[in-house]
Amino acid sequence: MKKQILIILIATLCFTFSSYQIQEERVVINVEIPVRVFEGNTFVDNLTIEDFEVYEDGKLQKAEAIYLIKKRSIERSEERKRFAPETSRHFYLWFEITEYMPRISEAIEYFFENVFFPGDNLVIITPLKAYHLKSKALEIGSGEVITNQLTGILRRDATAGNAEYRAALRDLRDIIRIIEAEVAEDDEKQHMTQEIEDSAPNFFAGGSLEEVVQMYSTIVTKLENLRNLDKQKFLDFANILKDKEGQKHIFLFYEREFMPQLQPNTLMKFMSQFQDKPALQHNLSSLFETYTRDVSMDTEKVKQAFADSSLSIHFLFLKNLAESRPGVQLQERSEDIYRLFKQMAQATGGLSESSSNPAFAFKRAVEAFENYYLLYYTPKNYTSDGKFKKIEVRVKNKKYTVTHRAGYFAN
Repeated sequence: MKKQILIILIATLCFTFSSYQIQEERVVINVEIPVRVFEGNTFVDNLTIEDFEVYEDGKLQKAEAIYLIKKRSIERSEERKRFAPETSRHFYLWFEITEYMPRISEAIEYFFENVFFPGDNLVIITPLKAYHLKSKALEIGSGEVITNQLTGILRRDATAGNAEYRAALRDLRDIIRIIEAEVAEDDEKQHMTQEIEDSAPNFFAGGSLEEVVQMYSTIVTKLENLRNLDKQKFLDFANILKDKEGQKHIFLFYEREFMPQLQPNTLMKFMSQFQDKPALQHNLSSLFETYTRDVSMDTEKVKQAFADSSLSIHFLFLKNLAESRPGVQLQERSEDIYRLFKQMAQATGGLSESSSNPAFAFKRAVEAFENYYLLYYTPKNYTSDGKFKKIEVRVKNKKYTVTHRAGYFAN
């Protein structure tokens, strides 16, 4: 009797395990891809489901449905399988700026007059903190009132959040002037020395030239550390947004950065005058190598995380002018961070725009994001292996520009 019960129990367990295996093999997921198609700068809005081809890791997939979205409305749909697209909108205005640019207020004003509507959600990210605007804000105050409040907050936070960075830039400019005075002709040296004593007494307190060069090195290192981007913060941000339903749009404003440095002729004079101090020559010349350092993070992982979150990053590069300083050369040092932000936008199907006018760049980005297709497909032979699956969407027999997110993690 006991043997019979044991056999029945084993058979039951085997059946349960077998059923579990079958269930695992039949896991079905649906992938949603916001797709934008352009001919030149014009959005193409007359495409059908038959016009699209979608590939996952190079393998052709079957499009199950496509929806044409304009702002928040579904204008047209074609369904082989029914879906329920979520077209609510979450906006993030993210400001990576060191100085407040007055014309940013024009971009914010345009946003409230033409883009943001009741029911939309908005988060403003400043150099100091993040602010969540209540969805009913426009019912309480006008767009002009909200614009004035937000620009005031942004101006304040840009000043407070970058105070240490700007102070380090000032210190570096003062040290460069000291080095220039050291190699100046005798008739210029006295005048420059007096000028520096008046403007930068802390750096002209009788220190040796070796100490001045060491201070130069210290401040350059400090500036680079202040410019460092925290990879984990990017990954955490992407993970938070992944759980939000609806369409997620990030407008990333990044202000061009400049680094004060010695003029080439000053460096040549220094090398010539201090040939008897090779260590000092080496220390000063090696400082220029630090200017070429790249962003120290796994950019591929960051790009994949944002693509996986199914959001759109629109990168707006603000080309502010360099502030002229006598005797100081300002070298643009934006290329490392610029490259990362542009790649993030590309990985999410967003736009990259450069302009000295924030409102113009913002309008271009708005024109690009408001119209799009939502394309759905069910991956063939899906396995939850945790790997990043690359997506490619094409329009058959047309030379259109097609933008979309780069892929997703099969978790």
